Amino acid sequence: MEIAERDVIVVGAGNAATCAALSAAENGASVLMLEIAPEDAACGNSAFTGGAFRLVYHGFDDLAQLIPDINDHELANVDVGTYTAEQYYDDIGRLTEWRSDPDLTEILITQSFETGRWMRSKGVRFQLGLGRQAFNVGGKFKFWGGLACHIWGGGKELMKALHATRERAQIPVYYQTPALALLQGDNGVEGVRVRHQGRMIDLKAKAVILACGGFEANAEMRARYLGPNWDLAKVRGTKYNTGQGLKMALDIGAAPAGHWSGCHAVQWDLNAPPVGDLDVGDRFQKHGYPFGIVVNAHGKRFIDEGLDFHSYTYAKYGREVMNQPGLFAWQVFDQKTLHLLRDEYRIARCTKEKADTWEELAGKLEGVDPKGFLDTIREFNAAPRPDVPFNPNVHDGLRTSGLAIDKSNWAQKLDTPPYEAYGVTAGVTFTFGGLKTSNDTEVQDASGAAIPGLFAAGEIIGGLYYHNYASGTGLMAGGVFGRIAGRTAAAYVKGAR
Repeated sequence: MEIAERDVIVVGAGNAATCAALSAAENGASVLMLEIAPEDAACGNSAFTGGAFRLVYHGFDDLAQLIPDINDHELANVDVGTYTAEQYYDDIGRLTEWRSDPDLTEILITQSFETGRWMRSKGVRFQLGLGRQAFNVGGKFKFWGGLACHIWGGGKELMKALHATRERAQIPVYYQTPALALLQGDNGVEGVRVRHQGRMIDLKAKAVILACGGFEANAEMRARYLGPNWDLAKVRGTKYNTGQGLKMALDIGAAPAGHWSGCHAVQWDLNAPPVGDLDVGDRFQKHGYPFGIVVNAHGKRFIDEGLDFHSYTYAKYGREVMNQPGLFAWQVFDQKTLHLLRDEYRIARCTKEKADTWEELAGKLEGVDPKGFLDTIREFNAAPRPDVPFNPNVHDGLRTSGLAIDKSNWAQKLDTPPYEAYGVTAGVTFTFGGLKTSNDTEVQDASGAAIPGLFAAGEIIGGLYYHNYASGTGLMAGGVFGRIAGRTAAAYVKGAR
């Protein structure tokens, strides 16, 4: 394989990588993309996402710039509310315990809406997240949690749109071509060593953008950095995010940044495959727990299911499941809230039990102590509650009192059979540790100096996420920092010329 030297090589082919490639090209650089996976399994975790897209907006007029086909029925029956920069800052700060890098956070938030407009210009379509982030109460949908905007068709359509634009821009992708090492010279990073069709090849470039994700698909690295038993976790997305990009950068002196012992992990079907299945996508997830209870092998609750909307707790509660005996739990519901559960609870490949009595259900929950479970149900139902109405669209204050772990909201009694339970374990989405970068996505060394010619975008950047995660931030960050990385790398190349 003989390839002329390119201005920019992008390692990866997901959302952040493709945004970086398109941005570099529109700023005058010649671009080549490298993808470890075959074409039918390409695009990293981006292809698996449900499509939540967290951006600043101030009402329908803003959203209409992204979703011009909002119809009159939606206008009359949907309250999108607003999601201001101040709310965004508060959510990121609160969820990360105020550890998120302030500069990167400011860039993410202040450039979110404009990046959405830019991605729309690249063919990405958006829609209202009805049924995922808003419930119909009294004939009207009300959005909560800042997530009115979703990508139409989820991750598959996102990547189909971006790669269609990439093809029109004549940016080639070399599939099944894993990057092995960064090439260095007197001027800094000067290309990538790859394996292509069994051959080791050195591809020359004036700049390299690493946008190939974290190490969530590498069991050895999960155990080393995340801790005991994390090698046993299921992987929600691609099996190809093995941390190779991180290793390549660290090998040449890049500084690590962010929460290396942290990750985004959710409650995931107990019998899901070890890695993601593109035909199922994100539907092995089980995010309806705020409207029921979650019990472990002892039959005991171990989280406050109603602490907040699932968008603000789902990414940390997977870790709580991993801390339980046997690394599993069961989510339990009665008939009053089953209509609120999303389509992920109705797929064919689902670990589910159903019974007309609690005693019958207790005998069906594999691995769970029946007595402990029945004691938990009785205690939960008997706990005092305020006389307030149940409302899934707000923090309704319907809470228990006096339990070892009280449920803060949506704590209806479980008293309407038949009852249903869903078996879950942890599914890891992506890892929080990454590379230290400048505000312009230049990868930095331990002294804080930029490594010439090396840039990063997407989940490989460290410093945005600690402890927890706000749903929809990952795709947004991929777009924001992918666009910046492409623009910055193109400017660097012009200077190098």
